[in-house]
Amino acid sequence: MRRARWLAGWQDSVTKPVIYHCISRVVDRRFVFEERECEAFRVFMRMYENFSGCRVLSYCVMSNHFHLLLEVPPMRDGGLSDDELLQRLGGLYSEVLVAGVAAELAEARKISIGEIDATGVARVAAIHARFTYRMHNLSEYMKGLLIRFTRWFNRMHSRQGTLWEERFKSVIVESGVAARTIAAYIDLNPVRAGMVKDPADYRWSSYGEAVGGGNKGSGKKAREGLVRAYFCDQGVGFESEKWQEVSSLYRRSMGLALGHKPGRAEVAGDDAAGAGNRAGQSTLNTAKVLESKDNGTVLKDLGIVKMLHCRVRYFTDGAVIGSKEFVNEAFARARERFSGKRKDGARAMRGSGSGAKGLLWSARDLRVRI
Repeated sequence: MRRARWLAGWQDSVTKPVIYHCISRVVDRRFVFEERECEAFRVFMRMYENFSGCRVLSYCVMSNHFHLLLEVPPMRDGGLSDDELLQRLGGLYSEVLVAGVAAELAEARKISIGEIDATGVARVAAIHARFTYRMHNLSEYMKGLLIRFTRWFNRMHSRQGTLWEERFKSVIVESGVAARTIAAYIDLNPVRAGMVKDPADYRWSSYGEAVGGGNKGSGKKAREGLVRAYFCDQGVGFESEKWQEVSSLYRRSMGLALGHKPGRAEVAGDDAAGAGNRAGQSTLNTAKVLESKDNGTVLKDLGIVKMLHCRVRYFTDGAVIGSKEFVNEAFARARERFSGKRKDGARAMRGSGSGAKGLLWSARDLRVRI
């Protein structure tokens, strides 16, 4: 029997962000994501984002897996208006279906006005409920995205059956340093894989989309997500106009610095944290990166920058990632998941995760294959 997914205990909070790092891999880890598949996945990802009210802060689609940093805000008190519901439906369904729902709502509203009873109100509520149970919900977002993409993929490739290796993984992420770090970790996937030297050159990621997509359209959506990922702990929302400020800070947090040639960037530091020659040489040495007390970012230690260029299993299997206080709070809210012998939740990250020592903690003590 599968254990229930660990969800943030503050999922109805309007002040404390609920953020998850989600990962799913293709069955047998086959390399199936080429350009057409990556583009289709991104389209479906945005469709479900528009429908569900969940927001993608950072993402990367690789050859056989994908990463999402997803924020799941609560449904607003009082729910959606009819117009808001129809707008959400338009992000996912055909015009014919949306028109049919609009006609149902109009008829129910007439009954509500014409009869002094709760019949029409109940009908309106039932129409809303047919769709809203799938909104503002992590599992429903991921389920819808994975099913819709699988159906498209099977049709395009004349195949049947499941496409995904197992249930998707999810890790609860604290806003602030943890969210900024994992967003950068996600966008650096193609750099770690040796596919590009600069994440800006990879089209199927939030940073590549933000840089290459322009101020409008998909580029605007990606910029909004990264602004939110970077500053959500400071009350900043999805404000694309802050992109220029965030862009410079974000590059530094990834261990990147602008080169002397316009539009060109390379990995900062003497060895790019083990990334080797595939990550390029720096035009800004380590001393310059460190000359300000906060390293040009909100990350206080160059060790985190180096860590991001390595695979950090804690970010995919750690269950909860954040400050010691944050992980302990999540542990206390889900105490029943653990044996009585365990006294607290926070575990120091070791191995490739040790660069975040003192800043980030995990709910799981990963003893093997760290």
